[in-house]
Amino acid sequence: MAKATKKQALGRGLSALLNDPDNDIQSVSDKNADKVVGNIVELDLETIAVNPFQPRSNFNDTALNELATSIRELGVIQPITVRKMDFNQYQLVSGERRFRASKLVGLQKIPAYIRIANDQESLEMALVENIQRQDLDPIEIALSYQRLIDEIQLTQERLSDRVGKKRSTITNYLRLLRLDPIIQTGIRDGFTTMGHGRALVNIEKKEEQIALYEQIITENLSVRETEKLVKAFHEKPVSTKKTSAETQRSPSFITGGAGKLTKKLSVNVAVSASAKGKGKITIPFHSEAEFDRIQKLILGE
Repeated sequence: MAKATKKQALGRGLSALLNDPDNDIQSVSDKNADKVVGNIVELDLETIAVNPFQPRSNFNDTALNELATSIRELGVIQPITVRKMDFNQYQLVSGERRFRASKLVGLQKIPAYIRIANDQESLEMALVENIQRQDLDPIEIALSYQRLIDEIQLTQERLSDRVGKKRSTITNYLRLLRLDPIIQTGIRDGFTTMGHGRALVNIEKKEEQIALYEQIITENLSVRETEKLVKAFHEKPVSTKKTSAETQRSPSFITGGAGKLTKKLSVNVAVSASAKGKGKITIPFHSEAEFDRIQKLILGE
């Protein structure tokens, strides 16, 4: 009981400090800053603004709802991180999924670590913490690495130290940004993997990347098979170009079909077929719950 009483008293003390406009803490040198900065404080959700430097641009609705369900049952286990902007005003540094999910379930407050930082420090913290803690897809990670290099002016050596990754690993991610945007989208949506992308990036021309990408999707090629395909392309470019021309011819009956299925199932459905009519429908899912939802829609349950 003594520990609980002490914790509650500490919470009231921090709240009092944060709600005292005459002694508002704006820098680490201010009085009582050491008692607030770096500590966990319950903040009103309405006082927190979304971070404009957030590297994650894709929030899966199903995964977000699953997190919301967990928060409804167990609460927010891992605090978000915010930086103090003004009196009773904060901005997210990391934890936007937890922030969004907490709003979904109607929470009024959320536990948060408070930091004081300028915009550049906030961007670096947001990028680094999201790379380390969030389940970003390979393209989002690559974009985050590139932003750290371009906007924070980190060398690959310093970036390696900051994120705790080998320089070769960082290089492999950055090379994905040389892929055609269509292929990058395919990686983000789960149609292909980073391994497929690493193989395709060895093809210089974007139109040739696309031709091989379409063949990978149509034939459901593994990473190993994709590596062999790229090797064959370099050894026999004429033969591979014939194959790409064939894959570009699709029968008219699938035109618009992918769009209708995507709208019906609310996922990016890929439909591909040869000129003879033989083809494949690919339906991605990101969790058991999403699989169950798609299955019910298909079966009409």
